[in-house]
Amino acid sequence: MNALITGGAGFIGSHLAEELLKKGHRLYIIDDLSTGSEQNILHLKNDPNLIFVKDSVTNDIIMRKLVDTCDVIYHLAAAVGVKYIMENPLRSIETNIRGTEVVLELASKDRKKVLIASSSEVYGKNTSAVYTENADSIFGSSKTIRWNYAVSKMLDEFLSFAYHREKGVPTVIVRFFNICGPRQSERYGMVIPRFVKQALLGHPITIYGDGKQTRSFTHVNDAVRGIIALMETPDAEGDIFNVGNPDGISIEDLAKRIKTMTSSSSEIVYIPYEQAYGEGFEDMRFRVPDVTKIHNTVGYIPELKLDDMLRMVIEHTKEGMQQEVSSL
Repeated sequence: MNALITGGAGFIGSHLAEELLKKGHRLYIIDDLSTGSEQNILHLKNDPNLIFVKDSVTNDIIMRKLVDTCDVIYHLAAAVGVKYIMENPLRSIETNIRGTEVVLELASKDRKKVLIASSSEVYGKNTSAVYTENADSIFGSSKTIRWNYAVSKMLDEFLSFAYHREKGVPTVIVRFFNICGPRQSERYGMVIPRFVKQALLGHPITIYGDGKQTRSFTHVNDAVRGIIALMETPDAEGDIFNVGNPDGISIEDLAKRIKTMTSSSSEIVYIPYEQAYGEGFEDMRFRVPDVTKIHNTVGYIPELKLDDMLRMVIEHTKEGMQQEVSSL
């Protein structure tokens, strides 16, 4: 089978690429490397079943050729990370909405199956302790840049449902909840790689807000296994699924755990949201998924525990830091 991954040089995309190649698929990747990195797929470049195209998912001409060639599409290309989105609001909106529109429009011609990567951000300021897929989305003012990503991903979902209902495109929507693991960059505000690098360097571990906000973390291998299973299951078409881990932890406790596991002397410092992101920033107190639906559909159960994930990220970060030093 021929598969296309948009954003395939990104963190999740590169791990998905590994797994699809192991399964014997011929794989096409398109990525403009705005937030992805060719380094993420460097170890795959000699695989004869991999074709990499450096370009934007909004390039209709290139995308038409790729979609025509492929049987299934994993649409992961998107602006990522709170920090990147706060600094690039216009590009974030254009990438997320226009990119998804291009993919779905081209897929509709021959009704190619499409996975649409959404986000737990679409739940917005909903105060539920655990989110089910039919929970309400509650957003703040349109003047608050914080919500442009959430709203753009929600519009992606609306587009997906519309193409499924009106044009018969077999779509599957997944809402990722804080996926982590090796190769995730701290550059865009991702909390685990940021905390780990700060701890290893002995720098202050910087918590934004009071640290009482609860998050759950899922290893990328578990997430990849889940989305491939959904794409292989006809009953998943035209529906939406949380992909995450139901075990939550406060950001404050996460920082303390990473400090302990790295034997770090770092001080834990609390930074107001206004100082980190500017005036008017809003955050969610809870973001933990109910994964009953994906479990009932494909048997999904996240296998890796948080300490195992953290150990893997710590080792990967250490190796990267050693390589940086040796290259000087």
